Amino acid sequence: MSCVNMNVVDLPLSATLEINEKSNLMIAQGKKVYKLGLGQSPFPVPVPVVESLKKYAYIKDYLPVKGLYELREAVRKYYLKSQGIEIETDNILIGPGSKELMFIAQLVMYSELLLPSPSWVSYAPQAKILGRKVSWLNTTKANDWLLKAGTLEEYCKNNPNTSKVMILNYPNNPTGKTYNEGQLKEIAEVARRFGVIIISDEIYGELHHEGKHISIAKFYPEGTIISSGLSKWCGAGGWRLGTFAIPKELSWLADKMASVASETFTSVSAPIQYASIRAFEFDDEIVDYLNRSRRILKGLALYIYDSFNKVGIDTPLADGAFYYLPDFSKLKDKLNRKGIYTSRQLCSTVLDETSVAFLPGDDFGRPSDEFTARIAYVDFDGEVALEAAKKEEVDEKFLRKYCANTIEAIDRVCDWVSGL
Repeated sequence: MSCVNMNVVDLPLSATLEINEKSNLMIAQGKKVYKLGLGQSPFPVPVPVVESLKKYAYIKDYLPVKGLYELREAVRKYYLKSQGIEIETDNILIGPGSKELMFIAQLVMYSELLLPSPSWVSYAPQAKILGRKVSWLNTTKANDWLLKAGTLEEYCKNNPNTSKVMILNYPNNPTGKTYNEGQLKEIAEVARRFGVIIISDEIYGELHHEGKHISIAKFYPEGTIISSGLSKWCGAGGWRLGTFAIPKELSWLADKMASVASETFTSVSAPIQYASIRAFEFDDEIVDYLNRSRRILKGLALYIYDSFNKVGIDTPLADGAFYYLPDFSKLKDKLNRKGIYTSRQLCSTVLDETSVAFLPGDDFGRPSDEFTARIAYVDFDGEVALEAAKKEEVDEKFLRKYCANTIEAIDRVCDWVSGL
């Protein structure tokens, strides 16, 4: 007779992976599906990074647990150059995706987890697996779904007796919104005053549509861990390479995380680590790749923003990444007449009637009766679009030609709403 940990007995498959598998099954059955569920970068890994992987494919040895020194040094230089932040090389960790590093960090730090709502689908389940308390910090559409420093302060004042870790993700999944310098300074001041450790999930930082990402670590360096990796800005989700940049004040965390890693994943694939050095060099080829990616994503964000708001779907304009959290609440009466009372019912009906797959807001910590849903506007051939962006302006004509599936999916949802 087997025994199951009660922390996982009712734990479902990750929502983003589940919708991807369901979409693929429908496609295998011969059905047309517009895949706006899984947030996977549509763009290919940059050619020079792929060439670097080929060059180092022969390397078969285990690497240091914290990661290849040359790669950690490249990450250190990247943060110094891009953000002006000093991180000691020994306090940079390389893991099999930032997801794994976040899990190990929570394992090592026995703390309550604070999450602004909405948040990415895996943060809370990881805490649940570990038996940690999760506390949601509310945000509002009126404030673009961004955490207000006052909300964090109020929670900390009312709950003074626990150590706290907060995951702050921006540009945000699922909203596409980000924080400006003033907002980050205010949050940093509150976190410092109450001793809240921040894991700043900046995996989409380089996909700020204007290339103007700011790390909160600039304002709270002693208490901020920067989490990132190659999956989003470098199109290398399947390569599974994540990074943690830990301040010297928390060097004990880097050491303890390395101890856990030594007993679990040991080290990230050697060829992947060697190849990734090239990605973090951020030379002209990588910058050009990023600039074209941003232009395409910004064009799509503007098209979706205009299209949705015209038909009554409230959608604050995205600042980065490739997500939206549209709010269908203005259509509540019409949705109720169709028997739709929850965000999950909304997504199920939209999939059945339009073949567009996206995720309910309650997967991201929103109330189930709030008509929010997350879309990932990534259903297009990123390689073809990137090549075209070398010579063509990214306008609606470009989007309809090179991002046709995504544009058609948005149009189908708008037509469905107009027909309610």
